Amino acid sequence: MIETPLRFCMVSTFYPPYNFGGDGIYIYRLSNELARRGHSVDVIHCEDSFQLLQKNGLKGDFPNHPRVQVHRLKSHAGFLSPLATQQTGVPLFKKKKIKQLLENNQYDVIHFHNMSLIGITALQYGKGIKLYTTHEHWLICPMHVLWKYNREVCTSKSCFTCTIVGKRPPQLWRYSDLFQRMLPHIDQFISPSRFTLRKHLEDGLKIPIIHIPYFLAKEEGPEETPPEDRPAETRPYFLFVGRLERIKGVQNLIPVFRKHSEYDLLIAGEGNYGDVLRNEAAGAANIRFLGKLSHQKLKHLYRNAIAVIVPSICYEVFGIIIIESFAMKTPVIANNLGALPEVIEESGGGFVYDTEEELTSAMKTLAGDRKLRNDLGEKGYQSYLKYWTEESHMEQYLNLIEELRRQKQK
Repeated sequence: MIETPLRFCMVSTFYPPYNFGGDGIYIYRLSNELARRGHSVDVIHCEDSFQLLQKNGLKGDFPNHPRVQVHRLKSHAGFLSPLATQQTGVPLFKKKKIKQLLENNQYDVIHFHNMSLIGITALQYGKGIKLYTTHEHWLICPMHVLWKYNREVCTSKSCFTCTIVGKRPPQLWRYSDLFQRMLPHIDQFISPSRFTLRKHLEDGLKIPIIHIPYFLAKEEGPEETPPEDRPAETRPYFLFVGRLERIKGVQNLIPVFRKHSEYDLLIAGEGNYGDVLRNEAAGAANIRFLGKLSHQKLKHLYRNAIAVIVPSICYEVFGIIIIESFAMKTPVIANNLGALPEVIEESGGGFVYDTEEELTSAMKTLAGDRKLRNDLGEKGYQSYLKYWTEESHMEQYLNLIEELRRQKQK
């Protein structure tokens, strides 16, 4: 295990509070955990990219440890800067700043994350150990999520027409040799799931890649309250947590809960698909939209739900909502797709389903058997403690860095 403090640099398009999804939250957790362990961490992210995509301003409070220093990239070109990078793969308006930071600071470790609007050519800058985490499928999919024609998971590639249908300009640089020239700069690629690891290799990428899952800090787990002492809710409910986008599959839950009005469906989150979902759920008094909630409010909802339902219809890279639920000793019902089933199978903390009938059966089973619900919640919790806390993650992460350092010294 590494004993002397190291200098880290995290490079990503998004970083809280300038972020949307789980990748930014993971980088935030990792950066601050490293800092708590005595390391220094610089974070480079693109403020222009967030401003281009988010019109409603910042949300959430994300204080950083004193040893975490954040460098926000902002260009006089404004939104044109990330658009130019998306088209060329090169950080045209920010190249000088990125190169200066990465090459003048003598970092021990440079860890790249979501590089979509930072630019693939940034991988060549700087020295030291270089890591890359595949938070999305961006390396093999210009739409990031292997979601074809905005209607189905991608099983055969038609990237040019898919980007047109998805209302994005085709990235012509992807048809050049940029990937072949840039990817060898990375010493080790990291995948949050075995599923995503396989996807990258099956697509033909010849890269060194290993599996290290996401984590939650132990302090994000439950208070010491036995399951049988949980406060009773006025009505039994199932919970969805996440962005309200079509690929998250909430639209498939609405007809289920219309048929089963004895259960409530609580939906926590915001997103571009929210208005569509609210219209589809109109008149269903047992379906409630709660908006974006604080972590403390979510903990209460997790803890007292019959189960958390994860109905994603896309290839999720991990499914961090599952381990958030397990940390609250609450079981999960997940669609049998992408990385979701591997987390359920590894823990034994819930059910996977393929059909509406299987989903309904799992709901009825958990709603009618409190002991089973508590047993599955406990299995999920014990697996969370074993696989998905900061201790487990940091041991794997820092051991990897130590091994790469030894290899470079040979």
